[in-house]
Amino acid sequence: MSEHILFLTGKLAEKQLRQILQKMQPDFDYTVHQLGLKVAALMTADMIQRRLKDTFGADRILVPGRCRGDLEALSEHLGLPVERGPEELKDLPQFFGQEAHKPDLSHYRVKIFAEIVEAPHITVEQILARARYYKNNGADVIDIGTLPDTPFPHLQEAIQALKGEGYRVSIDSLNDDDLLLGGRAGADYLLSLHESTLWISEEVAATPILIPERHGDLDSLDRSIDVLQRAGRSFIVDPILDPLHFGFTDSIVRYQQVRSKHPDVAMMCGIGNITELTHADTAGMNALLLGICSELAIDHILATQVSQHACRAIREADLARRIMHAAKQNNSLPKHIDPGLMALHEIAPFPYQLSEIQELAAAISDPSYRIQTSVEGVHIFNRDGLHSATDPFDLFPRLQVENDGGHAFYLGVELARAEIAWQLGKRFTQDQPLQWGCATEHVEQTIDTHAFKPAGSTLRKKK
Repeated sequence: MSEHILFLTGKLAEKQLRQILQKMQPDFDYTVHQLGLKVAALMTADMIQRRLKDTFGADRILVPGRCRGDLEALSEHLGLPVERGPEELKDLPQFFGQEAHKPDLSHYRVKIFAEIVEAPHITVEQILARARYYKNNGADVIDIGTLPDTPFPHLQEAIQALKGEGYRVSIDSLNDDDLLLGGRAGADYLLSLHESTLWISEEVAATPILIPERHGDLDSLDRSIDVLQRAGRSFIVDPILDPLHFGFTDSIVRYQQVRSKHPDVAMMCGIGNITELTHADTAGMNALLLGICSELAIDHILATQVSQHACRAIREADLARRIMHAAKQNNSLPKHIDPGLMALHEIAPFPYQLSEIQELAAAISDPSYRIQTSVEGVHIFNRDGLHSATDPFDLFPRLQVENDGGHAFYLGVELARAEIAWQLGKRFTQDQPLQWGCATEHVEQTIDTHAFKPAGSTLRKKK
């Protein structure tokens, strides 16, 4: 017996909801019930409890995505599950597709080594604070960077402090003394050893990361691999990723050659040479680099957040490794898994065509302004008419809010958001901040924005 879903909606959206469900040809039974209000976004849990007298034999109820209130309490009152649907009706088919095949992003294979590049120049407490931040963003190992000809008197203390707080730690240096000191202080990994410094691996228990004796010398890397395999030691191999125009393509080929010759060895890729040294948005770079790592079974990356444009690189790498793992496990393309790496653009930025917006505007009978976007531009409308433009300044003379500073401020903010969304190809939803995925820190909106709109508006605070 198929599931029966009750869809609650408003007068303006009822027709469109029925059309979408009819086109979907879903594998469940459904009832559409109009709850007696014009705008579905104004629906609340309390309103549903007061007005809904019949659940029509449903197994669960789906309410508009912007429905406010305590749905758990409503579920208890009605005796069946009540859930929020998507914020836009046009997303309903995708909503049910994702619900049925929601990817599991809790798993990954790639370990992120997050390097504190300037460790010699900051205190132990500052190193610990940076480690906590990196861990919260997805780091598995905290890498302590050293700098050439730069004293690092608190190296041992820093490693021991990190170990004391439960971190896995690597020491990143080409100086023999630093590597020995770091290994003896308790570091878990040594970056990096080559054929001439393999003797250090006999002095400490840390896992060595192997690099070529000379740049690109894969024969020396093969010999180092052979020595440690015969000794029964664990190790990780890093053929070294080069920056663009300084050997990037050849270095990718080297990774493929090493993987082909040594199908079972653990490998590392230092992705910072691309994210840090390329002035382009890092989310896309991380997606591509982690995709390469997924294809070549490279299960360790060295990531950095030094340049200001790369200030979210570790968080992006964390999400990218999860997306690529899910895609690989499902033998699928890395699409429709998670939108967090699509900071600037979106899969479906404009859910409504201009003709649909015009139809909605014609049905509005109250003075509250509604703002939507389409391919053609930004549209604002109420009972007095619909106005469209690509520049919000062209709209202001038509809105008649010159003597209402709060309302003018609110409309200015919302129209600016709409313009940005239209220019970039992002989804705009009135009264909601634009979504930037991994590109921003996630903070709650705490300002009481009700002060900037007149009574009867649809504005609400983000929860």
